[in-house]
Amino acid sequence: MAVRGVKKLIAVLVIFLSAQFTYGQQSASVNGYISDAETGETLISANIALKDSRKGTSSNTSGYFSLTDIDPGTYTIVATYVGYQRYEQEISLEPGQSLRLDIKLDPEGFQLEEVVVESEREKEEQRNIGIAQMQTKLIKDLPSVLQSDVFRSLQLLPGVKAASDFSSGLYIRGGSPDQTLILLDRTTVYNPSHFFGFFSTFNPDAVKDVRLYKGGYPAKYGGRLGSVLTIFNKDGNRNEFEGSVSVGLLSSRASIEGPFKKGSYMLAVRRSTLEPALAILQNTTENVPDSFYFLDVNGKVNYDANENNKISLAFYAGTDNLEFPFATDAGIDLNYGNQTLSSTWTHIFSDKVFSNFTVTGSRYFNYPSINLASTPIDRSNNIYDFSLKGDIEYLPNDNHEISTGFWIGNLTLKLQDSFDGEETFSSRIQTQYGSWYIQDKWDITDQWIATPGLRIAGFSEGQYLRLEPRMALEYRPTDRIRLQGAYGRYNQFLTLISNEAFTGFDVWLTTDDGVPPAYGNQYVVGAKTIPWEGYGLDIELYYRSMNDLFELNPFISDQAGLPYEEIFRFGEGYAYGAELFFERQIGRLTGFAGYTFSVTRRKFPNFNDPINNQGTARYYPPKYDRIHDLNIVLQYDLSKQWSTTVTFNYATGQAYTKPLGRTTAFDVPTSGLSFDQLIVGRVNASRLPDYNRLDFSFSRKGTFFGMGEAEWQFQVINAYSRRNVWFYNYNLDENPAEREAIKLLPILPTISYTVDF
Repeated sequence: MAVRGVKKLIAVLVIFLSAQFTYGQQSASVNGYISDAETGETLISANIALKDSRKGTSSNTSGYFSLTDIDPGTYTIVATYVGYQRYEQEISLEPGQSLRLDIKLDPEGFQLEEVVVESEREKEEQRNIGIAQMQTKLIKDLPSVLQSDVFRSLQLLPGVKAASDFSSGLYIRGGSPDQTLILLDRTTVYNPSHFFGFFSTFNPDAVKDVRLYKGGYPAKYGGRLGSVLTIFNKDGNRNEFEGSVSVGLLSSRASIEGPFKKGSYMLAVRRSTLEPALAILQNTTENVPDSFYFLDVNGKVNYDANENNKISLAFYAGTDNLEFPFATDAGIDLNYGNQTLSSTWTHIFSDKVFSNFTVTGSRYFNYPSINLASTPIDRSNNIYDFSLKGDIEYLPNDNHEISTGFWIGNLTLKLQDSFDGEETFSSRIQTQYGSWYIQDKWDITDQWIATPGLRIAGFSEGQYLRLEPRMALEYRPTDRIRLQGAYGRYNQFLTLISNEAFTGFDVWLTTDDGVPPAYGNQYVVGAKTIPWEGYGLDIELYYRSMNDLFELNPFISDQAGLPYEEIFRFGEGYAYGAELFFERQIGRLTGFAGYTFSVTRRKFPNFNDPINNQGTARYYPPKYDRIHDLNIVLQYDLSKQWSTTVTFNYATGQAYTKPLGRTTAFDVPTSGLSFDQLIVGRVNASRLPDYNRLDFSFSRKGTFFGMGEAEWQFQVINAYSRRNVWFYNYNLDENPAEREAIKLLPILPTISYTVDF
């Protein structure tokens, strides 16, 4: 495949871009890092501009910025970031000078008076099409089921849906969770959930930045049909030692961070605290697990070799374990998790060339086991993913920002099933993959911006090579209005076979000979506006196609002896919708409202056939299809110590297949024996009742015996105790079948206590 060619091409590009450029030697430049003045944490997508000019940019994922091709003279440089005080400094630039200026922003203190948020260049990158950013402070403040969670916070954004109260999976613009690429410190995470999907594996104490590309994402990313979620953990406080301890009903957390000579470190640990509750329940209730716990650890070490070279080492490890005897001679044992390791070298070649090179490793494991009458049924699913990636940013002049990079790696996937100790299915696929991309953010005029891009992706098993053109276009008639459009072609070489209600038996599978990758196109148009100072109003329309979707064929009862390519079925789908987002970032009352109208459909051969035309499949809505979705989030600072947050959710009921009854069929040609046959309606043609829920929280900040800051948080989930329906359980022994509604959470008060020292 083309991996070697990609390596050679990238090597040539690095040499070319790292050369000393002679163009515009008389012009000057300003470059540096933007960071938090208190902690030293770099700030991603902070805005930097020269006052009274149209020269401006945003800091990249490393917190680095560069303003080039500046005429010599005296200027005022301005830097802004949400939640921080405005920074201004006068600078003088000589002909040919490259000024290194590392900017430190002071966090905003509590202010009773109304504060106006800078609007002209505020949230520059975040206001690009399809991008949403979630502030870590908001993640911690939002009312949540038992504890703060990154994924459940993202589910409040338009275009992002939740399966149920018991699922943190991300269903984005008609895509299933496996259609979202999840990167933690530039490393792929294959298992993003704890507690069988109840909440995500990302500890909010460790997270610095959360960014979601909902669709039409740029050429820098690939490998998934739908979307990209990038998460960066904290680098650690570079100025002083600090720590945090939080005690909750479901889990407890602890973290430490601090500086060392030329660097910093961060370590965060979280573990479930369910054992006392389980011990009590085991004495009073049947069908209680013998053992259950989850654990995750995040860490990062950073070393600043000099002002142009930084090295970081980041790791994550998480696991879930369950032992559940649900009958006298039956039980389930689950052990699954994810481990990641990455090392990044950040190098500044010149004021115009910036780079990151990262070595990554990711391991996914899942070992579910069912024991029935002393007969074990076991499965083993493993992924070992090792890669090298590089990203280079080149600023040749004021009108172009060129990015290029590569991602090459080796992936090994293992799947093995056994029954009573005898192997029934086994597959081991080892493949090499590689990709290269290039894109250019081209400021055609002051009003028109084009971002063309191209990505080339290859997969050795099956010798698949795919071209992925990308294009984004933006028109700015005024400083307050942005009209945007984007197109992209995307491919996916992996698929996740999952249970939408329970993640313990999830299985990752990959393409191979005879199993082509899924592919699709995305089209997005939108308008982003600032109707008033401190307010934002956005609307986006999207359409996406999905082809060659591959999943395990449910009509194959026994996979033993079958070739790998014969265990799949292949289908297609589409999704379209509209999203409306209104936010207020001014004063003591802040928040947002998001509404989504969406339709998504799937189709597989010989599935959901009409009775009068067998063999002709019809489109059907997947379970997570919700036509209407509304989320409202409001935060109010009552005083310096007290604050409250309220969330309201409304959504169309989920689709489900309605059982109609049971009939008796006869096997006349062979034995003549009778057997029961289930009769169901059209696939997912019925709907659960509409879903709605109101949550709120109160927080009080204080001190912990003078040794640190403390915060009490009292939450009420489902404040008016709306018993939303999770699913229906049917008694098919009755004719017609009797239906029982299985309800979701009632009103649930919780309390937590956090100490920062």
